[in-house]
Amino acid sequence: MNPLWSNIFRKKTEEDSLAHFLRTLAVFADLGRRELNFIETLVHPRHYAPAETLFEEGDPGTGMYAIRSGRVSIFVRKPDGQKEQLALLGPGDFFGESTLLAPARRTASARTLENTELIGLFRADLLEATQKHPAVTNTILIGLARTLSERLQAAEIELRQLRKVISSAAAPASVDIDPES
Repeated sequence: MNPLWSNIFRKKTEEDSLAHFLRTLAVFADLGRRELNFIETLVHPRHYAPAETLFEEGDPGTGMYAIRSGRVSIFVRKPDGQKEQLALLGPGDFFGESTLLAPARRTASARTLENTELIGLFRADLLEATQKHPAVTNTILIGLARTLSERLQAAEIELRQLRKVISSAAAPASVDIDPES
């Protein structure tokens, strides 16, 4: 059969559905099928070409993105203009969630590395949903709080390790003076 026609007649499986993908994300993991169907109406699937800028450091943040396919580089620009990659993200990863709840400037830039499908959830949509479906949005907010807490704890551990490395490198070498040797 011609591949064009097979795609038309191919039945979509559960694994292909947007609801199934959303269920794999920590933010939505506690939602049931009915709630996920509602979330499908809130999110914005978008396709991006390779090397497309999603946002720049300093831009106003309006929400989060989940990567359904493709890869995204999160980076900052050094004073000399060079890019420093902070993260390389792929399918199932999400980013920008800290601006979902409160307006804030982006702390890094994001750019696609290949053809990429992103699922966007924006603050305005979430706020509107709190009026109509408070139980669903409450579950999302708890999932979001859990995710942010886990990421903050991981960052704190990383900072402690970095401080140890810096302090041990900056400390003068100790000389053991043993008068009996």
